Amino acid sequence: MRVITTNQLSYGVAVLVILPPSETKSDGGNGAPLDLDTLSLTELNPIRKRLGEAIVDLAADLDASRTALGLGATQLGEIERNADLWLSPTRPAIERYTGVLYDALDHASLTKAGKAKAADRLAIGSALFGVVRAPDRIPAYRLSGGSKLPGMPTLASIWKPALSPALDALDDFVVDLRSGVYHQLGPVRAAVTATVMTEQPDGSRTVVSHFNKHYKGLMARALVRTRRTLRDVNGLAAVLTDAGQRVEIVDDHRIVVLTD
Repeated sequence: MRVITTNQLSYGVAVLVILPPSETKSDGGNGAPLDLDTLSLTELNPIRKRLGEAIVDLAADLDASRTALGLGATQLGEIERNADLWLSPTRPAIERYTGVLYDALDHASLTKAGKAKAADRLAIGSALFGVVRAPDRIPAYRLSGGSKLPGMPTLASIWKPALSPALDALDDFVVDLRSGVYHQLGPVRAAVTATVMTEQPDGSRTVVSHFNKHYKGLMARALVRTRRTLRDVNGLAAVLTDAGQRVEIVDDHRIVVLTD
């Protein structure tokens, strides 16, 4: 592994950071109901429409919905969200998703200029939408990357043939922070991925699980706030180092962020 130093920063094309979604989502919104034609990557709309209609239809059967979506008895509200998918108000995706990663990113605290950068640089993986950009307006819904809808193939087999080519066609330097199941929906050939690991006093390392999302939220915040543009793994690692993170480069497409 290579330890990066800040003087190795490179300059180049725009960066696109793909975040994982969250199971938890904010309610409400002040936007009009979902209009697929307003979303980024409109070539994905046939799949979005197919899956959207499937979860709306599924919502009519509570037991089938609970089984397919992995819901408990206290989560019936998630099924109601799906039933109202085409009718409920929308809000920007970056405000829709909540939880540990999004708390660490803390989009609300960004300056006006920072929020403009977030709109340009952040995207979010989704089992329902494939990938959306931060400003894309979406409703609350429930569909996980590992869900299996009745009568349909796996979500990975549905998404991968369309999502990977769509993402590979982007000109951006892609930093893929999605978790495994969402990464498999549409891997990006030239992307850089990050693994968060804890280093013990004896030098041994273990993959971070509980705080993984927190550190990825901090990564995303650093990449939004930086004034430097990136084109490769060296630039990525240097920006994270500038933000106080300890980074090692595995190869041209992988970095490790180390915590104590």
